[in-house]
Amino acid sequence: MATINFEQFEAVEMRVGCILRAERNEKARKPAYKLWIDFGEEIGLKQSSAQIVDLYAPEELAGRLVVAVTNFPPKMVAGWVSEVLVLGVPDDEGRVCLLSVDDSPPLGARVF
Repeated sequence: MATINFEQFEAVEMRVGCILRAERNEKARKPAYKLWIDFGEEIGLKQSSAQIVDLYAPEELAGRLVVAVTNFPPKMVAGWVSEVLVLGVPDDEGRVCLLSVDDSPPLGARVF
């Protein structure tokens, strides 16, 4: 495991966003969704690509609060510009479970 210092950790901006819409990315080699995520006024609407189709249907994702890294450079993924990295962890079968938050923090709130 690599060790980082606190300043390096602070450089990673993890923020709370609300998924507005999800749809299948038909161009992806591995099954994935295109996501539209609202991070509030300061950051605004961002898009992402997420390989979460095993555990979530598109209609279940709308309105869901997620945690994402918002300060990576945009990356082209299967013909789709992914601007943020939605965070998740694998379950025992390797399916990605989204990280989420309790209650209702403001959109764009930073994770510390």
